[in-house]
Amino acid sequence: MSAVVLASKSLARRAVLEGAGVPVEIAVAGVDEEAVKASMLAEGATPRDIADALAELKALKVARARPELVVGADQTLEFEGGLYDKVANLDEARERLKLLRGKPHRLHSAVVVARGGAPVWRELASATLTMRNFSDGFLEDYLATEGAAALGSVGCYRLEGPGAQLFSKIEGDYFAILGMPLLGLLEFLRQHGALSA
Repeated sequence: MSAVVLASKSLARRAVLEGAGVPVEIAVAGVDEEAVKASMLAEGATPRDIADALAELKALKVARARPELVVGADQTLEFEGGLYDKVANLDEARERLKLLRGKPHRLHSAVVVARGGAPVWRELASATLTMRNFSDGFLEDYLATEGAAALGSVGCYRLEGPGAQLFSKIEGDYFAILGMPLLGLLEFLRQHGALSA
């Protein structure tokens, strides 16, 4: 088995792959995500389309210079029809969580595998997460506990941590929520000799 190249600096995606036993090498794609999002939104693209396009762009950029299978991934948060990006600080995290409180939002996670500069496999999964109507006191305790870790995801939460307490209902694939639709990817990697069958 050779290492799979992950075209991402996301610690969560790396942890998901390594936790599943996938040997990973990191190669950051260096894509200007903000420019791509702005251009696509101007053309009427949906948050789901944007996740898919960014995952492909990351995979292709790295795969042009590498012979291995390259995995690109991206995740977007859609709330009331709008696209939301990561926040910059805890004050913005507080406002984001107040905005989402008591309401559903959707996460769109895309993964694209490329080889030799061309996409060879992709999967796009969405999940709907409904936040409970938590108190301001809970929110302050949550932010104090999570600190900078809350800034690592677009929704300001980690389901594998205290962020699980923010929700009343979750519908969809757990791995997609973590930003890496995993089971189909593992099957693809087994079929192509990157994992033991």
